[in-house]
Amino acid sequence: MAFYAGFLVVALLLAGVVSYAASSSPDGLDAVTQTGCELDESGEPVGGTCIAQNAGEHATAASPLADYTVGGSEGTTGIAGVIGVLVTLILAGGLFWALRRRSSKDETPSRVE
Repeated sequence: MAFYAGFLVVALLLAGVVSYAASSSPDGLDAVTQTGCELDESGEPVGGTCIAQNAGEHATAASPLADYTVGGSEGTTGIAGVIGVLVTLILAGGLFWALRRRSSKDETPSRVE
């Protein structure tokens, strides 16, 4: 049980604290898709020819945790990370609990004293 508690603490610290140190610059994929485009000051393509000009909003753009923020508010990356970790652990834990191997009453090991 101590291992799981330690795992939870490390996961929450990484999500809640270290996520604030993440770069806001585009990642490698975004940078490649913008190659050949003229970008405005917000980083949106305004001219040229590149893959990014054909990009649209994704299906979850209006969701509460879109763009690694809570409700689109700046500075809530850590909170969004903590929520993401908790939801993932709850869903995975619930799935593992529901699918766990259960022993029948006949297979219950007897206790030797």
